[in-house]
Amino acid sequence: MTATGPTRTDDTERGTLDKAAHENFPVAPFFLPRAWRTDLMAVYGFARLVDDIGDGDLAPGGADARLLGVVPAEADDRLVLLDAFEADLRRVFDGTPRHPLLRRLQPTVRSRSLTPEPFLGLIAANRQDQLVKRYETYDDLLAYCELSANPVGRLVLAVTGTATPERIRRSDTVCTALQIVEHLQDVAEDLGRDRIYLPAQDMKRFRVQESDLAAPTADASVRALIAYEAERARRLLNEGTPLVGSVHGRLKLLLAGFVAGGKAAIQAIAAAEYDVLPGPPKPGRIQLLREAGTTLRGKG
Repeated sequence: MTATGPTRTDDTERGTLDKAAHENFPVAPFFLPRAWRTDLMAVYGFARLVDDIGDGDLAPGGADARLLGVVPAEADDRLVLLDAFEADLRRVFDGTPRHPLLRRLQPTVRSRSLTPEPFLGLIAANRQDQLVKRYETYDDLLAYCELSANPVGRLVLAVTGTATPERIRRSDTVCTALQIVEHLQDVAEDLGRDRIYLPAQDMKRFRVQESDLAAPTADASVRALIAYEAERARRLLNEGTPLVGSVHGRLKLLLAGFVAGGKAAIQAIAAAEYDVLPGPPKPGRIQLLREAGTTLRGKG
């Protein structure tokens, strides 16, 4: 092995994992047991990398493509990369994966008896992003969230050994809400990728054209649409909040952080008067802590 090989691999892995600090919710906070933190970061590494492949946000230089065995001529083809990533994921369960983030994931999969399905769902969501750029109805968007978001919550419950049918149901509503909130924050960024996650039926109802989403600031119609979708997300979060009270100890703190992150983000959107076009409204630390406290007290 050359002197530069390990360094490039380490840099590829670290660059992906470092993005955890910029998420709307805590990924693996310090107060969790070390084993949980290790496993949750392994799951996060998978989820972050598959999203980066789907969004075309891989680090320059093609290191990830090489690690996955993709030839340079196809290194920019996201569908080819996703196929290679799925093949490497399957090696997690029956062999030795090539990518360091999947090698990191393998001990977690084995020790927690994780199944391929949630991981495959996240890959399927990113394949869908390459093929589906618009969503006609809210139900269509919910079906997308079933692939793109809900597997993450299910993996958290599996890693912590707390999955039950009712907790999974509550978790799905929380994760779907968080995904919708992220879409609302990123309307302009998504449009730059030729993606719109605002349901077309709702856009018609509020008389919003696609060209309106490309403006520097939102007009009254766009703001009304964003407020409508934010309220939908708020209702989903409220429906899922009892998940927090169904667990105890440090897991309760973690799940409260997820819910609080979504609620605080909605408050930040409201504080921006639902004008998300200049950039994603982000909540401050004090707002996050306040929401977390409210959620823990069962008043969210």
